[in-house]
Amino acid sequence: MEPVTLRTDRLLLRPLGPEDAKALHAACQDPAIRRWTTVPDPYLPEHATSFVAEVAPGGWRENTAYNLGVFDQDGTLVGTVGLVTLALNERRAEVGYWTAPEQRGRGYTVEAVRALAHWTFTALGVERLEWYAEVGNEASRAVALKAGFTMEGVLRSRLAHRGTRRDAWGAALLPADLGLPTATPYLPAGGSSDKPSS
Repeated sequence: MEPVTLRTDRLLLRPLGPEDAKALHAACQDPAIRRWTTVPDPYLPEHATSFVAEVAPGGWRENTAYNLGVFDQDGTLVGTVGLVTLALNERRAEVGYWTAPEQRGRGYTVEAVRALAHWTFTALGVERLEWYAEVGNEASRAVALKAGFTMEGVLRSRLAHRGTRRDAWGAALLPADLGLPTATPYLPAGGSSDKPSS
């Protein structure tokens, strides 16, 4: 997959490059990002350099993860959003994101997640976009809810984080939640077997 660039009213979503390593390193000094995400802790300059030069481009090249930096109209790094391509043959993917501490509370990440979701459904043909976060990560949960995800419960031992398995909240967004069609009909639980929705 070739990397893409997405735009919203306020944001530019684009692949991170070497010029972004310094801002990436600075943002990942935030204790909340290190607590709730899988970034290395401590997060060193070489981690940022490796991510922009090797890890992120490799994900696009190998179709395993699609990461984008989120930038405001001034070109400031607001955060990141990304997809893990769980099972594209099953039309499923997982979204992840973080927001730089000084950029929180402005709705940027919700806006970025919605843009990424729309691209995921329309360009990749994904029919179920999943979100997981460790139970207690209220900020991530709030973003998911505002972006339109439906909470589906607690998954025991879903996440392995810093050497410990932890329970996670799980949620999903479907194309229909954004008014988009799907190639595969969907039959919700309790629905008539004769009338799947599309």
